[in-house]
Amino acid sequence: MSDTITLTYTVSNEDFTRAGEASSDVKSRLKQMDVDPAVIRKVSIAMYEGEINMVIHAEGGTITVEISSDQITMTLTDKGPGIADIDKAMQAGYSTAPDNVRSLGFGAGMGLPNMKKYTDDMQITTKLGVGTTVVMKVYL
Repeated sequence: MSDTITLTYTVSNEDFTRAGEASSDVKSRLKQMDVDPAVIRKVSIAMYEGEINMVIHAEGGTITVEISSDQITMTLTDKGPGIADIDKAMQAGYSTAPDNVRSLGFGAGMGLPNMKKYTDDMQITTKLGVGTTVVMKVYL
């Protein structure tokens, strides 16, 4: 791959029926490009977790995926409430998801920890009342 491929997705808030479509599309495209299955797995899990977080906690947002010869970069930007305490949010099991979301089987507090676990680099920028941007990279 000599050129960078850029894919952009819109994520709707509270739309659990469509949650995961972006990560599924990226997974399919990476398979078509013959990317290592271990890399595809990491990207798919990290992106899905981010997508679900945007559906649960934000007013939706956008995901931009850049695929180059040496890495896959996923940038998730939302207009949600922001993350009050990133250190706490990174703790496995910590969740601010409401009960109605938990009753659907989401909101177990593993989103951000799994995003970190399945990427090689992850940066979070957040501002209360404005939103959050998460940039995740998986190296090829």
